[in-house]
Amino acid sequence: MAPMKKAAKAMAKGAIAEALAKQCEFKKSVAAKALASLAAIATKEVKSNGIFTIPGLCRIKTRMKPATKAGKREVFGKVVMVKAKPAKKVVKAFPVAALKQSI
Repeated sequence: MAPMKKAAKAMAKGAIAEALAKQCEFKKSVAAKALASLAAIATKEVKSNGIFTIPGLCRIKTRMKPATKAGKREVFGKVVMVKAKPAKKVVKAFPVAALKQSI
């Protein structure tokens, strides 16, 4: 069998702040504050409007996932007892078209 690939690690917040500071020619601490500010604004907008777009990057949306009833369901040919689950809010991020085309 072929060896399994290692999962690629995402950039950390500090690394993003450092790269942003280097490109925009200001201090890393200022870049970190800007990232924190963007996160706070995005959180506030998603809570109130249910949608937030970072131009050229992604769109964050929320939707209500409906409640499910308890009962018996057939899963892979077997009848399984399923517990009831309450309705919940789901948050998802989608890449914008510009990002899809650039990759």
